[in-house]
Amino acid sequence: MTGEARVQPAEHGLVPAGDGWHVLNARAAAWRHVEGRSAVCELEGEPGFAQAGVSLFVLRPGEAMAMYHWEVDQEDFLVLAGEALLVVEGEERPLRGWDLFHCPAGTKHVLVGAGSGPSVVLAVGARDHAGSAGWGGYTIDEAAGRHGASVEQDTTDEWKAYERLTHRRPTRYREGWRPG
Repeated sequence: MTGEARVQPAEHGLVPAGDGWHVLNARAAAWRHVEGRSAVCELEGEPGFAQAGVSLFVLRPGEAMAMYHWEVDQEDFLVLAGEALLVVEGEERPLRGWDLFHCPAGTKHVLVGAGSGPSVVLAVGARDHAGSAGWGGYTIDEAAGRHGASVEQDTTDEWKAYERLTHRRPTRYREGWRPG
């Protein structure tokens, strides 16, 4: 029988502690955000889920979820609300509420907030290679660059990929992040 993990208060919201099952409301969870970058909900806690990463992002128009990259594990992105722009393999595709982007291993991609208000995106990805040397990489892309989401030089180093951006800081959920 699998036990329940505690959901405990932290400085910026609730976080799960341990490997067991738990229920956590995203508005009560800890978040990371800085002006000009998407907000991300800390749904997993530490050390994170073992088999699948799960993140919830709020993107304002023009804010990129990440830098243009590829991974050796598959990912999936479900737009729960609002609009986003997908840059995939150098092409731009509009996404709206309830659109799912399935991203097979090796697919170069990034999502950027679009439309007139915030969008909410659920991201789920396999964890087979997360944190390992061969996880994937960041690549230069003209379309992603038009949205401020391309590296200037190909790299597998996360710190280099994000060095020109301000790092997200721990925060609490803010009213107005969720559309409607």
